[in-house]
Amino acid sequence: MIEVNALGKKYGDYIAVENVTFSAAKGDIIGFLGPNGAGKTTTIRMLVTYLAPSAGSANIAGFNVVTQADQVRRRIGYLPETPPLYGEMTIREYLTFVARIKGIPAGQIKSRVEMALEKCFITDVAGRLCQHLSRGYRQRAGLAQAIIHDPDVIVLDEPTSGLDPKQIIEIRNLIKSLSQHHTVLLSTHILPEVSMVCNKVVIVNRGRTVFENYLKDIQGRSLEQLFMECVGKEHPLTEQV
Repeated sequence: MIEVNALGKKYGDYIAVENVTFSAAKGDIIGFLGPNGAGKTTTIRMLVTYLAPSAGSANIAGFNVVTQADQVRRRIGYLPETPPLYGEMTIREYLTFVARIKGIPAGQIKSRVEMALEKCFITDVAGRLCQHLSRGYRQRAGLAQAIIHDPDVIVLDEPTSGLDPKQIIEIRNLIKSLSQHHTVLLSTHILPEVSMVCNKVVIVNRGRTVFENYLKDIQGRSLEQLFMECVGKEHPLTEQV
């Protein structure tokens, strides 16, 4: 579903991402980790076709993010850290609008909207204006717009940021349920979140992949210990499957 090979991004002389490489199979939930400034957000923006890479390549569901960007956008759902909601619309109006701009056939829009509302447990607040939503409901509405077109891959950037403990548990459970039908890339700085939600971890540091493996294959080390080993060394050892 996701194939990233030596992906890089430069802004003039500044290298934001230099050599990010990892893969994800169907049904994987990837925990995408790294310290501040490691290149996580830049990498995500390249994968969702917001930015063009300066080097390397990336394929989503078999389509190249540069040469086949339109095909990639049809197969990817994206929730940035701040959900892209329109405050003057109700949740149902907003999801209907998103369904239209994502090219869902007119005859399927109503059923897709109801599906997204149900999956994200927001049917009971579907008539509420987006500007009046709590942080937790805003995240759920953001997830609903990301899945409404039934994408192969869902990319989530800090989806539990700013939530209270109850909301965090609810969003984590929702993310876990998505893996039944989607591949999920979860960018976060919360290590316990990866342990509880993901089945694979990718760690980046200074614009490079420094670790990639399935959590079940990590033996004798906690995720916290592994993370510090990877980001605490100037030239950390790369481990990949």
